[in-house]
Amino acid sequence: MVVIGAGAAGLAAATSARRAGLSVLLVSDGPPGGDCTFTGCVPSKTLLHAAASGASFTESVLRVQETVTRVAATEDDEMLRRQGIEVVRGHAAFVAPRTIAVEGRRVRARHVVLATGARPAVPPVPGLDTVPFVTTESIFGLAEAPGSLVVLGGGAVGCELAQAFARLGVGVTIIEAQQRLLPTVDPEASAVLSAALSADGVRLRTGASVRTARTGAGKILLELDNGETVRADRLLIATGREPDTARLGLDVAGVRTDERGFVLVDRHMATTAEGVSAAGDVTGLFPHTHGAYAMGRIAITARRRYRRPVFDSSHAPIVVFTDPEVAVVGAAESDLAGTEARVAHLPMSEVDRAITTGDTRGFVKLLAGPRRLLGHAGGGRLLGATIVAERAGEMIHEPVLAMRTGMFTGRLAQAVHAYPTWSIALQQAAAQFVGGYGGRLARPAGKPG
Repeated sequence: MVVIGAGAAGLAAATSARRAGLSVLLVSDGPPGGDCTFTGCVPSKTLLHAAASGASFTESVLRVQETVTRVAATEDDEMLRRQGIEVVRGHAAFVAPRTIAVEGRRVRARHVVLATGARPAVPPVPGLDTVPFVTTESIFGLAEAPGSLVVLGGGAVGCELAQAFARLGVGVTIIEAQQRLLPTVDPEASAVLSAALSADGVRLRTGASVRTARTGAGKILLELDNGETVRADRLLIATGREPDTARLGLDVAGVRTDERGFVLVDRHMATTAEGVSAAGDVTGLFPHTHGAYAMGRIAITARRRYRRPVFDSSHAPIVVFTDPEVAVVGAAESDLAGTEARVAHLPMSEVDRAITTGDTRGFVKLLAGPRRLLGHAGGGRLLGATIVAERAGEMIHEPVLAMRTGMFTGRLAQAVHAYPTWSIALQQAAAQFVGGYGGRLARPAGKPG
């Protein structure tokens, strides 16, 4: 087995292959851990927590460095070699089907897993190539806090880092071309987060595109399509990612990509080339670390003949680690308008734990549809959930489990929840499907409550 890439997907594939008794060669052009450990999840969440605790910029950067070092030590070359995984540093490329060349060495394998990940995408803005900007790969290397920062992109990464820097005393502006932040989630969730960021002093420019970029008087100047010019000391590009497939020789191997360059795979993570799988961000299926890890495991276990596992992103949660957190799994209400689906909605202002902490921002929204033959009996089956709350990232896993196991939605209401916890909000929301709670009943999807 050859695994190319040592991020979450590559590590999952390599360790799964070893557990299956295969000999494994792991090729990486950087230290094991990939983006998540060095430029993604680990440093960004550390920075968010440090900023929220009142740490200074210098203290926060030190915490980031210490945390990255600690996490990286759990997945370094030596640790992998102790597991029986051969590690080679360098750039791998196909020179024939299922045959790669790396560091002057040719290796033919029965199976190859592509897990090279993705890198920050830079939008085609006129003049942007003349402006000094940072991405997630470089922002954690800043030696000192900028006086002002403009964030191009109002997705999860942009919102998280905007809030962190705002709480570190930096003047922050977010520019988002769509009409709202987090444009792929429930509009109500976007509204709550927008209010929270504004309260932290973040200036929001939504529905605005950058027409040109330039420098002047020691500042970065971004001219918007509405005529406004945004000025800042630093510019962070957070407008998405593109696959890292350069010089891999995919054509030689018979591996096809889509129009964006992401590797095409089936639900078992197999590519169009015999004996080659792909996993993680390089597929474009689900650009999150936990998804990459799941795909890496599936790329190995799906080699068996029967009961082959599949990757289903509809059961995989997404969490935005802002304050409050935003957590989503499955369908949104807009996806189900006009169907037989029903919606349970509970504002956090009616949840005792939120009241005791003094933070009642947010809500729980559960979406359930009818079961075959049984209809809405027992609350039907859970189709999706959106949670905005201080602990939304922890709360979302109960709906994830309910969806993964296909349980009756009403089971969430029947399960005894500890009082007062954040998760009791899920019990109270689910009760709206089977009799109601606090005068609230589930309503048809797409209709006002």
